[in-house]
Amino acid sequence: MIYLDNAATTFPKPDCVTAEMNKCIREYCGNPGRSGHVLSLRASEKIYECRQTLAAFFGSDKPENVVFTLNTTYALNLAIKSLYTPGAHMLISNMEHNSVYRPVWELQARGEATYDTFNVLQPTDRILAELRAKVTPKTKMLVMLHASNLCGKVFPIREIGSFCRKHGILFIVDAAQSAGIIEIDMKRCSIDALCAPAHKGLYGPQGLGFVIFGDTQPVRTVIEGGNGINSLSAAMDGELPERFEGGTMPTPAIAALDASVRFIRDVGVRKINAHETALAAELCRLLSRIPGSILRGTRLPETGIVLYENANVSVNRIAEGLNARDICTRGGFHCCPLGHAALRTGKEGAIRISMGYYNTIRDIDAVADAIGEICKK
Repeated sequence: MIYLDNAATTFPKPDCVTAEMNKCIREYCGNPGRSGHVLSLRASEKIYECRQTLAAFFGSDKPENVVFTLNTTYALNLAIKSLYTPGAHMLISNMEHNSVYRPVWELQARGEATYDTFNVLQPTDRILAELRAKVTPKTKMLVMLHASNLCGKVFPIREIGSFCRKHGILFIVDAAQSAGIIEIDMKRCSIDALCAPAHKGLYGPQGLGFVIFGDTQPVRTVIEGGNGINSLSAAMDGELPERFEGGTMPTPAIAALDASVRFIRDVGVRKINAHETALAAELCRLLSRIPGSILRGTRLPETGIVLYENANVSVNRIAEGLNARDICTRGGFHCCPLGHAALRTGKEGAIRISMGYYNTIRDIDAVADAIGEICKK
């Protein structure tokens, strides 16, 4: 089997990640923050260690501002819905995943906010000019992805963050496709909330994500329940992070994430990015030789993602052919209708081929050869 669906979830995971998860389950998997015994305390210590690891990795000096969630979708919902001002205007890019698009659309449908999109598929100076034209006195939040989940494009969050800071606009960044792949410094990029998953570029487990808040404190909770603090109160009491972490924490997953981020740090983000982008560039070169090939987004990828169509063969046929050859990719619309519309893909979407740290040039040769064979028939 050849696995090239790393934008969905990275596979395989480093040995240190599975080892730490197993160690937690065997040795210190108490319920954190609920009891005073040694297993509960050790679980709490590991969770705080992971907060420290994440804060340092992403340029924050506030580990207490790291809030753990189920995934990036939950993290983005939490960031947007805890920080938005009722009646305010928001801005999102024309490449957003449904985890940004749907919550913002829902707030507008309820009459609680309005939003506009801006074109991020243009040079930085034009993006900023469009933002200046679309900002109103009611604009209070801008939410955008750092890197596309469809193609290998990376967007200028540092410049956009600076624009937001200058105009008093909260800046929320979806780092689902960049965390662990591109260096991110929250302070330098003026980020008010950074949202990311454990299981993609950080090589951690599924079922865990996080928000790192900046200096702006979230106002409202999204869920309420037990958090081990002031149990006699009906209100969801406490400060960051516990006020936003109702219920038992997934300690084994958090322990594994701590190990995975340390792994990424030791290998080096730039080394990982260079490896993945080199594979993606070679794949673009090979695919461009196939008659009818259409490469969407860019032929000079900045991440390990390539979006492919062929004018002569349907997306479904290519996807089925790759599946039959035990090559794992993803066809369709990738939960991103805005991005597919912006990239003008066809009625079946496109094939996404996404590289990871463990892929090799042999994998790239194999998938290119397979697509060539499928498109000949």
